[in-house]
Amino acid sequence: MVIVALAGAPNVSDPKNPPAPENLNSLLEPILKKYDLPALAGAIVTSNGLSAVGAVGVRKYGTDTPVTVNDQFHLGSDTKAMTATMLATLVEEGKVSWSTTLDQVFPDLTAKMDPAYRKVTLEQLLAHRAGFTDESWPQGKTFKDMHELHGTPREQRAAYVAMVLSERAVNQPGSTYLYSNRSYAVAGAIAEKIANDSWEDLMQKRIFQPLGMKTCGFGAMGTPGARDPKNIDQPWQHKLLLTFHRPIEPGPLADNPPVIGPAGTVHCSIIDWGKFITAHLRGEKGEPGILKPETFKRLHTPSFGGNYAFGWLVVDRPWAGGPALNHAGSNLQNYAIVWMAPAKDFAVLIMTNQGDTFDACDATAAALIERFSQPPR
Repeated sequence: MVIVALAGAPNVSDPKNPPAPENLNSLLEPILKKYDLPALAGAIVTSNGLSAVGAVGVRKYGTDTPVTVNDQFHLGSDTKAMTATMLATLVEEGKVSWSTTLDQVFPDLTAKMDPAYRKVTLEQLLAHRAGFTDESWPQGKTFKDMHELHGTPREQRAAYVAMVLSERAVNQPGSTYLYSNRSYAVAGAIAEKIANDSWEDLMQKRIFQPLGMKTCGFGAMGTPGARDPKNIDQPWQHKLLLTFHRPIEPGPLADNPPVIGPAGTVHCSIIDWGKFITAHLRGEKGEPGILKPETFKRLHTPSFGGNYAFGWLVVDRPWAGGPALNHAGSNLQNYAIVWMAPAKDFAVLIMTNQGDTFDACDATAAALIERFSQPPR
């Protein structure tokens, strides 16, 4: 978990006359060099939109094609808040409820699923209290097996759900918090069953398009086969092996299988991610948006006495003036972190195209929070 714990209160600018976004490149560049990253992007947003943004470095380590603020970075598990938000649109329409159970959505699987799962609710899934193991793949299955499932991503997800629900629960549903990608994969399949559409299309129609998030997609960024350094169209992902930065060529196997897409396969630009976070900040202020303000607040409220809400870890930080909402995401080849402070009406976002970069992203978050607490330059 990110440990940013700065003191001080941010100085929010006049919401009626927001200044042009500040360029953060001079702040990001020293951090990029210190931690030897391929690329690093950061942004500060408020309920009025983008306050500051920057992107430094290169799309592929060892080449000279620079990244831009419009380049796509992988969100990893920061996708979870997006999936929960999409499901909330279905809740508001009365197509599903937070208390809808798995046996209600998947009656054809009831006889084969572990009895403990039958009354698991959508709320329990999104709060990681469904009784699932923290292993993403079904017993005896591998990353490769999941990629080789037949059919469309929606059909593959249906097969995945049948497999994981037939396994034994590792604890009593509702009783214990255990972070599990399975929970969000199954929640995504619930949306598919209820809305009769794929999770990918539902995300586009209900989240990305209404918010103008035009750079969003799924899986690894970039065009497969674009190996010429001059033709690299998006940031490549990287693994750090000791001191060697291993670039990962784009392609179907360069990210987690689509079956767990709802848990973490979205990519987008730092600017477009900011649009999603701005929508959440607007909801916290009671302003209209893709959801009712009370629904946004529901998404930000932990259930069952814990501190995990629906795609958000809720912690107290002095600089936030109260609860801060945080989440990090990584497919081990990228890293993305968001810190949102509703009481102060701002959030910081960090993205990089290399895994194992907690320290770098945490340092960037601290620098962005400190920058936001100072008057604009």
